Parts: sequence; C-alpha cells; structure tokens
Amino acid sequence: MSSSQLSPSPRTAVRGGPPSEPTPAQPPWWQRARVQAWGLAGVFFALYCCLSVRRQQRILSTGFDLGIFEQGIRGYAHGHAPVSLLKGPGFDLLGDHFHPLLVLFAPFYRLFPGPLTLLVGQAALTALAVVPLVRWAHRVRGPWAAAWTGLGFGASWGLASMIGFDFHEVCLAVPLLAFALAAAGQRRWRAAALWGLPLLLVKEDLGLTLAVLGGCIAWKGPRRLGLALAVAGVLGTLLEVLVILPAVNQHGSFDYWNEIAGGSTAATAHSGSLTGTVLHTFWPPEKYLTVLLLLAPTGFLALRSPLVLLALPTLGWRFVSANPAYWGTADHYSAVLMVVVWASTVQALDQHREVLRGPRLRLRCGAGALVTAVCLPLFPLGALFLPGTWTTTAHVRAAHRVLDRIPDGATVASTDRLAPQLTDRAAVSLVCSPDPPTAPPDWILVDRADSTNFPCPITTALAVVAADERSGGYRLVTDQDGIVLLHRQ
Repeated sequence: MSSSQLSPSPRTAVRGGPPSEPTPAQPPWWQRARVQAWGLAGVFFALYCCLSVRRQQRILSTGFDLGIFEQGIRGYAHGHAPVSLLKGPGFDLLGDHFHPLLVLFAPFYRLFPGPLTLLVGQAALTALAVVPLVRWAHRVRGPWAAAWTGLGFGASWGLASMIGFDFHEVCLAVPLLAFALAAAGQRRWRAAALWGLPLLLVKEDLGLTLAVLGGCIAWKGPRRLGLALAVAGVLGTLLEVLVILPAVNQHGSFDYWNEIAGGSTAATAHSGSLTGTVLHTFWPPEKYLTVLLLLAPTGFLALRSPLVLLALPTLGWRFVSANPAYWGTADHYSAVLMVVVWASTVQALDQHREVLRGPRLRLRCGAGALVTAVCLPLFPLGALFLPGTWTTTAHVRAAHRVLDRIPDGATVASTDRLAPQLTDRAAVSLVCSPDPPTAPPDWILVDRADSTNFPCPITTALAVVAADERSGGYRLVTDQDGIVLLHRQ
C-alpha cells in the first residue's frame, strides 16, 4: 500500500475535528487589482499618446511651451544648462520655474531627440498615476470602485487639458502625488513622505502642497515626521522663490510676482487694499465653476476626506492671481488637483463605509460618471473622436514641405506653432519676440494661419516679414498655402 493511501486527508486527520476552511474563490482575472490598474494605465497611455502626438503632427503644438521645454531638456541631454532661446538669448529655464527634476528626461532625449520624446514621456507619467489610485480603491471597495476611480481619474478634464496643451513640468508631479497620497491614505507615512519630497524639484509652488501633506501626516500619523515634512515644504518654496529663482533669472527677480500680487488687468483695480484682494480671490464666478467641475466628477465624495485640503495651495495662488488664465479649466493648471480630489475620494470610500453604501453611494458614483462623460467631448480627449484629428490637411503637408527646406543647425525666427517643428534640429526664436537674438536669424518662417497671435498678432508678424524683405536683408524662398519662408542674404 502506498504512503499516500496511508496518509489521512486534511479533513479526516483529526477524527471529529472541524473541517478546514475552503479556499476562497479567486475573482476573474479582469477584476484583479493589478490587472485593472495596469490595464487602465495602458489604455490611457495610448489615448494620451494619440492625442499629443497627433497635435504635434498636425502643427497644433506651440513654441510656448513645448518648444521651450525641448530646448531646455536638449541642453540637459548634452551636459549644458537648460537654456531656451525661445524665452530669450541665454535664458536659463531654472530662473523661470524651479524644475530641475526635468533632467530625468535627458537620457531618453539623448537616445531619441525630438519633441515626441517629451510628449510620450508625459503620457507615460500621467498614465502611471492611475496605478496607485486604482490599486488603493480595489483594496478599499473592490473591483467596481477601482474601475470607477480609474476611468474617472484617467478621463478627467484636468489631465486631458494638460495632455492637450503641449508639455509641462507638472507631469512629473502627477504620479509623485498619486503615490504619496495613496501611501498616506493607507497609513504608510514614511512612503508618503518619500514620494512627496521630490515635489520640491518639480515646481516652486508645490512645496506648499507638500507642507499640507506634512500637516495631514502630523494630524493622523507620526507628528515629528509630518512637521518635518511641512517645514521642508514651506522652507523649500521660500528658498526657491526668494533666492534660487532670482539668482538664476536674468532680471534678478521672480517673474511671476506681478501675476500673483498685481498685474494690469481690471481684476486688480482694488489690489492695493487687503479687502480688495480678498474680494478678488472669490470673484469672478468662473472660479466657482472651476471648483464645481473639480468636485462634481467625484460625486462630491472628495469633500469627506481631509486630503482634499491639499488642493488649497494651488487654488489659492491661482485665484489670488490677476491672470485670468489661472482661473478656469484650460491648460495644465488643474492636473495636480485631479490627483488630490480622486485620492480624497478613495479615502472617503475607505473611511465612511457605513454611510457611503447602497443606493446613496450608487447615486453619487453614477452622477460623477455622468459629469465625466459630459465633460469628455468638451475637453481635449474628445478630439480623439473627431475625424479631423486623423486627417492631414493640405496646409499641414505644405508646412512640412517648407520646413524641409531649412537645414539642420540653422538659426530660425518662427511663428509660435511652427517653432516646435524645428527645435530638435535648429536654434529657434519667435518672430517679433520682445527679447530677440543678438544676431539676425538665417531664416524667417511665418504661418499666416497661426491663430495663437503670440507673441504678437499674425498681422504684426507679417508686417515684420514684409519690412525685412523690402530692406533687402532677406529674400523670399517660398510661399506655400500661407507658409512664408525667407532667407537672409
């Protein structure tokens, strides 16, 4: 008789003893946390890449800001300072915003030089932020909550707006903040601090966000660690804004003080008084719409978590500013806020299990999903469903023919949308730049269809081209479908 026949089964080893617990059934593979997290991240990475790459191919990207960042990262990749000719001769970008962590792009740019390296890298970093939030939501409430969180966050208008407007340094903050808040929400305090600290190297204002994270850790976790993180955040921002940026900046100051504390718009008519500043902070109504659109996709669940306080520093400097571009939903300004509100939502689902369940929870989640669906076609991700996104027009083909006539290594003054088509192989500045290069460029390139009107209206740019041609300093090389190219005599 074999030994297996002599050995009792686990259930009969102890006669009369209780049967062993049955092994819990494994969920279907598509409901597992790792599959959901990385699967959704992969889907959104593909969507983000399609959107940003097609914008570049269709000449919808701009020198401000894709061209600027490419010039800076190109400097890093070749062992130099991050200088951008588009900002001005010898302009060091570390005197504009404090973002030394952009050096992480340098090795990839050295291998694959070109604007697509930045755009694909931004897409990857943004999609990566889906992973910690989805895994956390899965651990808290299971696969349905993970799917709702991942889809709502990945398709959020704040991330779509960042992806749809070129490249920005805050793409580095999105995954860092997501991992930090997911760790804090699961009481892994040291991991939260370590993920949060690099925010100081992404942008100068994020030190204040780090300080609030430190305050939350001190409130709910180890007080000494939290207070140390809060102090590091505040001191880091002060050091960057008051010392480092003015020291590197060509003008010897922080260039954005006037936008935060003053400016020339009508909104600052009462900025001389404290009362006027406070009133301006809460007006015009566009600011309320921004806050509403931040919270509504979460079914307002984010308000039930203390992590939502991390949104206050970013909202604060934006709403105090006199620059209307900061008040609304465009560009990259709300990307980090999307991380905050969705992390707050997951924590609310964790901490309020007894209240947030049943029909009430389903109603909130359904309303949030409806808001996300309604916003989708109104923001850049909606462009993926338009036929024009996948069509190359005659104007774009003509532009590429003209661009091919400019040799590598040339100096070029260009209009805004054509600039990032050349920054990987030429020294590019902008036509009618307020801080032009010291020597006249070899080539002048103007697109009459450029609607950015930056840094001057297209009519002014055309007048500059006409004056240069009449003076005899430049000759017309070609004019194809509104793309004008001049070469210096």
